[in-house]
Amino acid sequence: MRCPICHEPFRLDQRRVICGAGHSFDVARQGYVNLIATGTPTGTADTAAMVAARERFLAAGHFARLAELIGRLAVERSAPQHPGIVVDLAGGTGYYLAAVLDRLVGRVGLCLDLSTPALRRAARAHPRGAALGADTWLRLPIATHVATTVLSVFGPRNAAEIERILAPHGLLITASPLPEHLQQLVGPLGMIGIDPHKGQRQAATFERFQSVGSDVLTYELSLDHDDAAAAVAMGPSAVHVDAATLASRIQALPDPVAVTVAVQVTTYAPPDH
Repeated sequence: MRCPICHEPFRLDQRRVICGAGHSFDVARQGYVNLIATGTPTGTADTAAMVAARERFLAAGHFARLAELIGRLAVERSAPQHPGIVVDLAGGTGYYLAAVLDRLVGRVGLCLDLSTPALRRAARAHPRGAALGADTWLRLPIATHVATTVLSVFGPRNAAEIERILAPHGLLITASPLPEHLQQLVGPLGMIGIDPHKGQRQAATFERFQSVGSDVLTYELSLDHDDAAAAVAMGPSAVHVDAATLASRIQALPDPVAVTVAVQVTTYAPPDH
């Protein structure tokens, strides 16, 4: 960890972290540290309702196959002989970080997110994981070249900062929805669709990185109406459809409804690997 103000290392002093310049941040009662500077816009952060919906959806195992794939790739394509940490960017509740730490025995991890409700859950997601409040579009509160594995699952991607924190033998794992992802819900429920050019934009974002593998994960879910509602409520579509309209649209769906999961998982090595 590094101070977001002066970028100096931290030391732990009971219930706070302090850098060499004297900047200090409290460790919250729930176990996370909020390093977001006062005045930083957090309007895009997930709300408590969104986080609760995501936790219910993930706890039901609907994305367990995705978590398993990410964990397996982290092991197969990592460099276990090199020291370093696992960093989950915009990691929400720490679900995918925990899946990776379960497989990378001995590694420790950091889950970064803007959302306080998410951080409260991420702080207890794994005994070797910690949760930090941070804006992933800004300079990350992490030292240079210390991450052996960086995860970016359905989140924003700051390529320059990912390159900075990745160790020379590090690995970046990204997961992005394909156009077919949750397609049986997108139209009927008025969800935000997937940009068909998303893959091209990601390739441009990481043009300096070396792609070392790409996996397409597709499978079918059987969702009851409560799960379908959670799928909407846990993402950005939650703020685009009012509750009454959503409830009416869900009632018009079959119960259960067959829904497609379609995700592109890409692994990258840093430049000059």
